[in-house]
Amino acid sequence: MSSVRLPRSSGWYLAIPAVTFIVTVAAAGVRSTPTMFIQSLEFEFGWSAATIAVAIALGIALFGLMGPFAVSLMNRYGVRRVVAVALALLAVSSFASIRMTAAWQLILLWGLASGIGTGAIGLALGATIANRWFEQRRGTVMGVFSAANATGQLVFLPLFAHIIKTDGWRPCAAIVGALCLALIPLFVSVARERPRDVGLPRFGATTVDPPVAPPRNPFTSALRNLRDGTRSRDFWLLAGTFAICGASTNGLVGTALVPACGDHGIPITTAANLLAAMGIFDLIGTTASGWLSDRYDSRILLFAYYGLRGLSLLALPVAFGAQAFGLPVFAVFYGLDWIATVPPTLKLANGAFGVERGAVMFAWIAAAHQLGASVAAFGAGWARTVLGTYDSAFVVSGVLCLCAAVLALLVARGRTAAVIPAAVG
Repeated sequence: MSSVRLPRSSGWYLAIPAVTFIVTVAAAGVRSTPTMFIQSLEFEFGWSAATIAVAIALGIALFGLMGPFAVSLMNRYGVRRVVAVALALLAVSSFASIRMTAAWQLILLWGLASGIGTGAIGLALGATIANRWFEQRRGTVMGVFSAANATGQLVFLPLFAHIIKTDGWRPCAAIVGALCLALIPLFVSVARERPRDVGLPRFGATTVDPPVAPPRNPFTSALRNLRDGTRSRDFWLLAGTFAICGASTNGLVGTALVPACGDHGIPITTAANLLAAMGIFDLIGTTASGWLSDRYDSRILLFAYYGLRGLSLLALPVAFGAQAFGLPVFAVFYGLDWIATVPPTLKLANGAFGVERGAVMFAWIAAAHQLGASVAAFGAGWARTVLGTYDSAFVVSGVLCLCAAVLALLVARGRTAAVIPAAVG
């Protein structure tokens, strides 16, 4: 690919992704925090793993379902306003959780409020910024944003594990709340809505984009896009494979790996370090996936990612029996493609629905990702409560990943994806 010459104001092409990356890291930290609380909440309040899993599953589901509406709200009211409100909600819910004493409060604060807040930031924000600001290198940029989710674990989980071990879970909740408050002025002061607001074209484009009329009703606009998407076979294939992606990543491993390690006598600090190591490899793998999706067939990439993930999950119960060798090997192979599926999935969504609609359609596909994750989070908690182990959940998820590998090859097979006309309002 030929090199792209930057205009003199090219600092915006670095500043906007940088501040988006920082906020996405924080949202990932918030979303992964309840995983670290499971054993502490079980001990302090006597809540079962299934009860805690309800809150986690609700938060994961809302993280996905909020995405399409967040994109439409960003199109209507602006990225800065939506992100500022989301960060404020996360701060309030985190501080309020310090005084919770009942399971319904856990569900309200770490399920409902946290799910809505992180859902307004997560992948929806990354896809919106990538599509608005980049004509070329879009896959690479989306890979970096996706890797921010891994970086959130890398930054927060080992720290939180140490704090929980020495001071309990409440200081962690306070740190999360303070961080979200601090990020509001940073994001609002740096972020801009579109490159044309500063007189620039998208990165790699030659002309400034014309103004785009905002939707009159963000809610109906998001639903209209969903209606149009469900008429496309590619939408169902992408949504189905991405649901399996969610069920095999943050819904299962992101939720169950730490307590599963506890079941095998592995301390919480060691388990957190294992997740952090996976975060390092995912940072590498997902960024590389973005680079690859700019150059190679996204269907082939997805086939490889889902296939390798399925094999690694099938081997995980065995890895617990050989902790010194098995778990580090699992962390490497699983970590490399934890969410490497995001850049090629966004590229296929843009091909099917057009770049301007790509973000909201990808957000609906990502909603399926989180619904799959939600089902897996609850299912893993149920399996642990009923069967006394998470092993069956890991095996089922591994088999589903192998099925997703085959389905990915059917997306836009042998043809160019047809672009569905944009919805109005």
